[in-house]
Amino acid sequence: MKRAIYPGSFDPATFGHIDMIERSAQIVDELVVAVLINSAKNPLFSVQERVSMLEEITGHIPNIRITSFNGLLIDYAREADASIIVRGLRAVTDFEYELQIAQTNRIVNSRIDTVFLTTSLEYAYLSSTIVKEVASYGGDISHFVPEQLIDRIYAKYS
Repeated sequence: MKRAIYPGSFDPATFGHIDMIERSAQIVDELVVAVLINSAKNPLFSVQERVSMLEEITGHIPNIRITSFNGLLIDYAREADASIIVRGLRAVTDFEYELQIAQTNRIVNSRIDTVFLTTSLEYAYLSSTIVKEVASYGGDISHFVPEQLIDRIYAKYS
């Protein structure tokens, strides 16, 4: 079975994330969407909230499961018995950073490969940071995130 991990903070999940999840799930038997627990960041949503929201908005995809992890992704990939890490690329600047991480991971565990998928053009500009910035000023985020997340995002700023 081909199992891949699509890691991220998903704080909050965007239409770009959903696009990557749907496309990744089509090329593997199982996709593990893994929410990073990162104590160095100050997330808008708790890990449990992010996992729950991802489960809600990806329920239509049969071959995925949502989890969370702490520590090095390459270690978690081994624990999850995944042979592929999926990373999305929006721009050339993403590639330089992601390439360094992929090469490092390959040295640490040569049995796990990184696959890069370019984002769909309609989401190439989109990031969780942009969503949070717009939402913090009460701007319209309906073009960025699923409808069922909108009120939860605004509630964090009220």
